[in-house]
Amino acid sequence: MNARYLSIDWPLDHPEVRQEGFFDSSSFSSFDAVFMDPYGVSRHWTDATAPSGDGTRRTDPEQDRGFGRTLTRWMAKRREEADDLLKRRGGTLVTRLHPRGEGLEIAAPGAPAERVDRYSWLPTVSLVDRHHQLAFPANARFVARRGSDVILERSGSPFEDYLREFDGRIRYSAVYQDLLSTPVERFASVLARNRVGDPIALEIPVSEGRLVLLPLVEGVPASREADVLTHAVVRSAERPEFLAVPDWLPAYSLSGEDALTDELAGLVERRDTLVAKVEEVSKRLEEKTCQKLLLYAQGRTLFGGAVARAFADLGFDVDAVGDLVSLQSDEGNALVAAEASEEPKVGATAYGRLHRELEKRIADGEDPVKGILVVSGSRELDPKRRSTQFVAEALRGCRANGYCLVTSYQLFRLVEAASGERNKKALAAMRRKLLETDGELREVGDSGAE
Repeated sequence: MNARYLSIDWPLDHPEVRQEGFFDSSSFSSFDAVFMDPYGVSRHWTDATAPSGDGTRRTDPEQDRGFGRTLTRWMAKRREEADDLLKRRGGTLVTRLHPRGEGLEIAAPGAPAERVDRYSWLPTVSLVDRHHQLAFPANARFVARRGSDVILERSGSPFEDYLREFDGRIRYSAVYQDLLSTPVERFASVLARNRVGDPIALEIPVSEGRLVLLPLVEGVPASREADVLTHAVVRSAERPEFLAVPDWLPAYSLSGEDALTDELAGLVERRDTLVAKVEEVSKRLEEKTCQKLLLYAQGRTLFGGAVARAFADLGFDVDAVGDLVSLQSDEGNALVAAEASEEPKVGATAYGRLHRELEKRIADGEDPVKGILVVSGSRELDPKRRSTQFVAEALRGCRANGYCLVTSYQLFRLVEAASGERNKKALAAMRRKLLETDGELREVGDSGAE
């Protein structure tokens, strides 16, 4: 018999997954697994009510034509269905983890208020051991925090495998915290945390069912996500129930257990050392190769940042000035504009930007500085196969006004030479070359000379 799946406001393209909205008719408990994205639930009242003077949204059930009572009945209905799905059917409820969002207070004047938010449909879960109690969702805080710093926990859960499948595409918008600082690990499997240790994915056992909280994954086809989620549901049914290890259990050791524990600890230590080394070398490699962006990047952030780093590598003091880059050195100061495109000849826009700023500074009585125009045309071609990369107007303007016109490839070669030449005089010669060239910079050798 095939499993039955229901997706609520969570686009999942799968032949066995039924798609509905939160306020549609199908009962949660008539399915084996429900996938729920509650983000849009709160729009039902934020679109229908306005914030009061204190910023809280309120509605009076005596005057709102049944809106408030209908909403509370729906929340109670879904809460009961979710409870039956988990406790009576032993099914799986998977919900995305968001902040609770804007709530709504429902009360007539002078009467106690009932508050609903996008998670008011969650069933009550109470788990107790000798020292702790987990009251969910009563004591659960879904704190608004955003990030992609995801650390998987090696819990063995199939839903952690779901996260591992989409590693690098996970973007959390909330973290889980307990109001009473209850150690959630006593009662549930933490699937992932952020770098400060806050849980961002959990699997909570509820009788024979499972309540799973997952962060958002981005840029994943709906069909692929559905395949991985449904596979995780099937595998989780085959997995033993979560059991917290009792405090007294370590007193009952088995022959050979200590040796295996020590071996595992050593392997974990070696793994952590290797992970740290991999991160260190990866960072060094990224820093070493980032100047290659000069050869193919575009845009202010990537190409503009690579141009700024290149001049810094040549010994200039670099500052951003709007869309331009300001350079200072003992040999002189300059202002740089940069432009990159797939077009074979570029530079007109950047030249105009550079020329206007330098003319403005002269009009304002500031000391004149050198203008440098960096261009990268036909950026998708091998730099050695590119023809003239700048428009004639840019070249004429640079010659007439004493600006230096340099291609990204020429600048890359200067940086390449500078990385192997730490002689201060050689670096100074490279800077002078740029500051003294009027018009196009010619052949660049290892020392920056023509």
